[in-house]
Amino acid sequence: MGYKATSVHCVLRCVCFMLLHMISAAQDEDLRSCRTAPCDLVFILDGSWSVEDVNFEIVKRWLVNITTSFNIGQKFTQVGVVQYSDTPHLEIPLGKHSTNKDLIKAMESIEYRGGNTRTGTAIEFATDRLFGLSERGQAGVSRIAVVLTDGKSQDEVLKAAEAARKKGVILFAIGVGSETEMDELRAIANKPFSTYVFSVEDYKAISRIMQIIRQKLCEETVCPARIPIDSRDEKGFDILLHLNLAKKTKKTQGAFYGTKAYQVTSRVDLSEATRNLFPDGLPPSYVFVATLRYKGSVAEEEWDLWRVQTRDGKPQMAVTLNGFDRTVMFTTTSKAPSGIQTVTFSQQTLFDEKWHQLRLLVTEEDVTLYVDDLEIETLSLEPPVGIFINGKTQVGKYVRKETTVPFEIQKLRIYCDPEQNNRETACEIPGVVTFLVLRNFAHTQTNRLCSCFSIHSCLVQLLSVPTA
Repeated sequence: MGYKATSVHCVLRCVCFMLLHMISAAQDEDLRSCRTAPCDLVFILDGSWSVEDVNFEIVKRWLVNITTSFNIGQKFTQVGVVQYSDTPHLEIPLGKHSTNKDLIKAMESIEYRGGNTRTGTAIEFATDRLFGLSERGQAGVSRIAVVLTDGKSQDEVLKAAEAARKKGVILFAIGVGSETEMDELRAIANKPFSTYVFSVEDYKAISRIMQIIRQKLCEETVCPARIPIDSRDEKGFDILLHLNLAKKTKKTQGAFYGTKAYQVTSRVDLSEATRNLFPDGLPPSYVFVATLRYKGSVAEEEWDLWRVQTRDGKPQMAVTLNGFDRTVMFTTTSKAPSGIQTVTFSQQTLFDEKWHQLRLLVTEEDVTLYVDDLEIETLSLEPPVGIFINGKTQVGKYVRKETTVPFEIQKLRIYCDPEQNNRETACEIPGVVTFLVLRNFAHTQTNRLCSCFSIHSCLVQLLSVPTA
């Protein structure tokens, strides 16, 4: 009898363990970050005589360090490598390796070949023999090629690059040393060139752009949408558009006459499944921007302007306004047992019932708060982890409640490129225009002036002061 009871007990423990394992595995499948986003990624490496074997070893270590940022496998990132000189050589086919360990071993075993420089032929080879034969095809998978070269090509690159782009390949170009030509790098790369073209003085310097390349690769995989801004499109998420505020709320006048905003009431539920908004998570660095106004008792309340919750309602990410303490709190994911980390900024301006722009520059190391284009403070962060997309993303909710906060909102966006923080202005806020004009005159920072010119051009003319 005792033996049967023990056996039943063991069976039940095994069943419970299996169920817990299945639940955990299912939960992990809903964890999204740059590591998990599907992508076909090909490195096209210059292996000509000018590179030299010692520098080619530096390139190999650089490859290893970049690819460790991604999960390798059929559902995640597949990596291919082409080394070229007179002719291209297929070093690693797409999809051959399904683990990071195997991929690293294959990268470390690549041998430097030497020869002349035929970059165009190598791009054509990668387009046809790697991307063209990928078993995942084009549907739903980013196709990215990174071309690394240290000299002028001895064949045509433009036609090969254009043919690759027509087949959905996104091209980055990295030039090493003084022998590379910027016009040729631009002929290879996608536009805008500020995003897709890089130049460093020597091979040792490529380690300094490793984090930037990781970020850019990540942006391509997790940020497919683009937001039109002035003369360029920025990768990111227009949250008001995704939440369909135009149909859910009443339009009202924004910060300036003629600008559009939305009047959110307590009867409106601004919630959406996270997998619909951020299906592949968020990049490691990004810019959060909100232009808003709230009045009365709301200015004394604690509420989440934006939050991402797990399936059981626990916060993963949030921007929280606390009118009682006059603080702004930023919450993001963490490797800590709690799963989250929160930093708190002291702030007075945001709670005066006027229109303001709140901006957060988020990186893997820290987060910086800006209010109406003024830098307030930078606080440290531990590296975040991905987000579970099986829950909800919400806007304008009281903390730990499902009740909507009454407020007005003009802009709510996440820009994936952290450099957008340097291009973004608070021109839509009354009083900021004059400040920006005077600041630009004082520091001759004409970039900011140009971005606000449509609003304060007449003010510039009245001042009649040179802009440079």
